[in-house]
Amino acid sequence: NPLADPYIIGIAASATFGAVIAYVFQLPDIFYGVLAFLSCLISTFVIFKLSNRNGKVDITTLLIVGIAVSSFIGAFTSFAMYLIGEESFKITMWLMGYLGGATWTKVALLFVPLVFSLIFFYLQRNQLDALLSGDEEANSLGVDVHTLKAKVLTVSALVVAFSVAFSGMIGFVGLIIPHSIRMLVGPSNSKLIPNSALAGGFFLLICDTIGRLLLAPVEIPIGVVTAFFGAPFFLYLAFKSKGGR
Repeated sequence: NPLADPYIIGIAASATFGAVIAYVFQLPDIFYGVLAFLSCLISTFVIFKLSNRNGKVDITTLLIVGIAVSSFIGAFTSFAMYLIGEESFKITMWLMGYLGGATWTKVALLFVPLVFSLIFFYLQRNQLDALLSGDEEANSLGVDVHTLKAKVLTVSALVVAFSVAFSGMIGFVGLIIPHSIRMLVGPSNSKLIPNSALAGGFFLLICDTIGRLLLAPVEIPIGVVTAFFGAPFFLYLAFKSKGGR
């Protein structure tokens, strides 16, 4: 699904809610990721379950459900920020994407789910390639499609949750980079997965540098910079998908 980015369909917003709850109760850093994961996992399965029609995910329904879930959870997040009071400015900055609060402890907490997810997706590369031909074709090749999708959604929720918990809402990276890399190396996941990971980190570094230098000493939130590049790319994909029907 070319438009199924965690930021667009509301999964990242649910991870934000979990992290904000951890902040409200002043929990240790690890619980930011844990609560974000639980919140993210529940909303992920709800969104895809509601979007499933006759065994297939309908893209229009997916986007509508994602926006609805994002708005619903966003209301709880806003209420939590209201309860926090004056310190909510820190969360507002974080919600727009912020890497300034990075510590080696947070890097270590992020490292584990990141490496785990990369290894998992790479080990599943052949089955994911089979899915490119459709569910029926993948089934004929011996792939347990429903089990694979459940595992992929769970691991995706894990890595999205921990990423959002410690870096905030940095949108469109998962939309721009995989499609751009696919144009360069092809659709094979054996090449796409590692190259997307490296290119995504490099792209994020460039955007963060732009945000720090463009209006220095004022720092532009990195989520604003990525949205500047991502919004036109999203429109391109949307019109391309519409034209391909």
